[in-house]
Amino acid sequence: MNNLCVAHRGFSGKAPENTMAAFRMAIAEPYVQWMEIDTQLTIDGIPVVIHDFSLDRTTNGSGKVKDYTWQQLLRLDAGSWKGRAFHGERIPSLDEVLRLSCGRMRLNIELKTSGNMYPGLEYAVIERIASYHMEKDIVLTSFDEGALRRVKEIHPELATGLIIDARPKDLVERLQSLECSFLSIGYSHPDYELVAKLKEAGITTMAWTVDDARRMKRLANISPEILICTNRPDIWKKTFV
Repeated sequence: MNNLCVAHRGFSGKAPENTMAAFRMAIAEPYVQWMEIDTQLTIDGIPVVIHDFSLDRTTNGSGKVKDYTWQQLLRLDAGSWKGRAFHGERIPSLDEVLRLSCGRMRLNIELKTSGNMYPGLEYAVIERIASYHMEKDIVLTSFDEGALRRVKEIHPELATGLIIDARPKDLVERLQSLECSFLSIGYSHPDYELVAKLKEAGITTMAWTVDDARRMKRLANISPEILICTNRPDIWKKTFV
């Protein structure tokens, strides 16, 4: 199957993003090969799956994720904003998502951090991945180059990828200096030349976030090897299956 489907924060077009409901919905679809998720740390060091640094948009809480304990986050509703049917959905721990995905789905785990915001994040995430023996089924990605370097220091064999919404001239060289084998890039930037250079360098390309058939087809015409990250796996299915 070409242009593999990556469910962005799970099946987030239909279920609340980064919740177990969204992940179960994605995993239930046989054409979804990957999920992209985001992870941060609680104040007591538990990796949790949520995109924003703030709780305000996707939960009934407020303030920063990093200022809450895991037990405090468990009390929050992370689903009602999407619809009544999802009332009571929680912020999941990374452990829960790994347990659900193990043997069923590959994961692109974004390390949501900047600078020294989350000391120990990389170690905590890698420790959980290792406990499920999922090292071969995961790529750790980040906008933060320091986080990617720390991953390689802790576990050199783990696949890593830079996230970027730009196309600097030295992009391939930057990826090579970071020892990245994966690139997560805004969908408007890939073209034949760039993707060919990346392929020659042994780097897998994923384009985000693409929710309409026209843009999906454009990427497919550039290369069948570009992974397509989407909130709407159902549109991916209508386009390619």
